[in-house]
Amino acid sequence: MAKIIAIANQKGGVGKTSTCVNLACGLKKRGRRVLLVDCDAQGNATSGMGVDKSRTPNMYHIMTQGVPSRDCVIQTKYGDVLPTNKDLSGATVELVDMEDREYVLKGALEPLREIYDYILIDCPPSLELLTVNALAAADSVLVPVQCEYYALEGIADLTTTIKMINSRINPKLEIQGIVLTMYDSRTNFSEQVAGEIRRYFGNKVYKTIIPRNIRIAEAPSHGKPVIAYDRISKGSSAYLKLATELVKQIEGV
Repeated sequence: MAKIIAIANQKGGVGKTSTCVNLACGLKKRGRRVLLVDCDAQGNATSGMGVDKSRTPNMYHIMTQGVPSRDCVIQTKYGDVLPTNKDLSGATVELVDMEDREYVLKGALEPLREIYDYILIDCPPSLELLTVNALAAADSVLVPVQCEYYALEGIADLTTTIKMINSRINPKLEIQGIVLTMYDSRTNFSEQVAGEIRRYFGNKVYKTIIPRNIRIAEAPSHGKPVIAYDRISKGSSAYLKLATELVKQIEGV
């Protein structure tokens, strides 16, 4: 059965989608069967995996029309994708009147759990109904945190959100780990923030740190994860190490 991991942070611009895309690709390279579920209406994870955002049916049709998730999967050499586009932004409104609206995604992903080893969900950068659906469906949440001051405030908000989800919707949801992103080794401040986060979360913080790297920023414009775009870059190396660390954490190998 697949391990379902939501990649989430209520703060935007922390490398959430880059982490989701490259972790999917890294797990694929480690021989795992991977599905990336794009739950952000911007569709950046979809295009970042080289999938045309205009492809239909997609996540909008799954969430609002009950289209089977199996019918929407797009296979790529970086991992499989349940794509989305701006149409998904309307799903939040349409879901409001649905019965058990928080569990629509959970039900949609259930038939896919036996097919994959890992299902990664890219969440919107806000606590909206799509994010709640992702956290309701997930076994755990992986949190990318940018090494800057405001990241510390965002972590407090996220911790509160996870406690709320635990008490009301998904009591089994746990923090899989914290990924430090956009780390700039040239500044003492990045290390100070990293130290604060490690003190707060302890061994939940992955040893692998994702550096600031221009290749990570360039890769999406080519429709590729950085691991495929420039395999010898620092960004590529870091995400491959993160994939290895995640596998060891979950599988013990």
